[in-house]
Amino acid sequence: MQRIELGELATVLIGLVALFAGRFVRQSVPLLSRLDMPNAVVGALIVAVIILVLQITVHVDIAFGQRTRDALLLVFFTSIGLSAKLSTLRSGGKPLIILCAVTVLALVAQNASGALLAALWGAHPAYGILAGSLSFVGGPGTAMAWARELDAQGLPNAHVVAIGAATLATIAGALVSGPVTGWIIRRHKLHGGGKPDDVSFAPPAVETPKPGGNRTDTLLANVFLVLLAVSMGEQVNAYAAQAGLLLPGFLSAMIAGVIITNVADALSYKLDFAPIEQGGALALQLFLVMALMSTPLISVAAILVPLMLNVVIQLIVTVSIAYFILFCLLGRDYDAAVASGGFLGFGLASMPVAMATMDEVGRRYGPSPKAFLLITMAGSFFVDLANAFVAKSFLALPWFAIP
Repeated sequence: MQRIELGELATVLIGLVALFAGRFVRQSVPLLSRLDMPNAVVGALIVAVIILVLQITVHVDIAFGQRTRDALLLVFFTSIGLSAKLSTLRSGGKPLIILCAVTVLALVAQNASGALLAALWGAHPAYGILAGSLSFVGGPGTAMAWARELDAQGLPNAHVVAIGAATLATIAGALVSGPVTGWIIRRHKLHGGGKPDDVSFAPPAVETPKPGGNRTDTLLANVFLVLLAVSMGEQVNAYAAQAGLLLPGFLSAMIAGVIITNVADALSYKLDFAPIEQGGALALQLFLVMALMSTPLISVAAILVPLMLNVVIQLIVTVSIAYFILFCLLGRDYDAAVASGGFLGFGLASMPVAMATMDEVGRRYGPSPKAFLLITMAGSFFVDLANAFVAKSFLALPWFAIP
């Protein structure tokens, strides 16, 4: 088979075209919009299908560049760390602490059930971590990031499991979170405090910068912070390697970002998070599409049965935690039900699915600003940090050692 290797610029250009194509397809197919399937996933799958056709018909394979993709990964996770202010967690009070604690429980349960299924299927248990919280809570970006690390450690086809599990998780979470939330509300005869049509889930509008403001200096300062966090992460990795501890590069960059933003917070230095979040979102979209374009679809189809079984198990585990634990601990009222729906959204798919779920529930049954605030605070930074540390803790156990 003839192999064509593309450079970094060509890879980025094709990735951008795939993003635009994915957006067009999502706008043309209402089902994809309702599922909140990312444009990057849809566009990358289109490219992967084209490559599959080329492989079968003319025996041509295409290899994409990886250096730019890897740099974008570091930028994305650094932006998460820079947004993680511990003062926000303290301001949430007891309900937020409960939500965060239950989230950690869900992460552990998803990874344990995924690893057990993988072992029973005769596969390495590390595949179960990829198909556990890294795919369901983390989403395609997190799953592919960890798959890259496990591939480098010698776990074959880790990226195949990651994209298959994460794609199914996104679909399943979008289909399940809304109906389950509605069922909880009807079962307990709960009602919101306002009119169902009230729009109360929209985040506050971002203030438009006034003319004359030196926006360039702000952007340069944010670029400096991102690069500083990446550099600090590299130093952390170097010290960890000397101590015999292997850390993913993106995890170290994220930790460095957390340190920077909380030191700035302690010194009362105000950071402009809007450009950081926008840059992180852009980096995630480009990383996703560039990482997923080379997905071997034939290999994904070969493991579809265990992946589907994993989806069923993860749905049972996460829905049970949401209803029997989180809903009860939050008070079994309407706000608790809506918060449980948001938890199901990011626990089974992504934060956009969580927001869409709560928005739809609010339109049908009444608004719940309290639930929206809880999910936003937990999902904005805690979930990703907790997911990374829980996954790393599992993979550090002897049972998950990769030969």
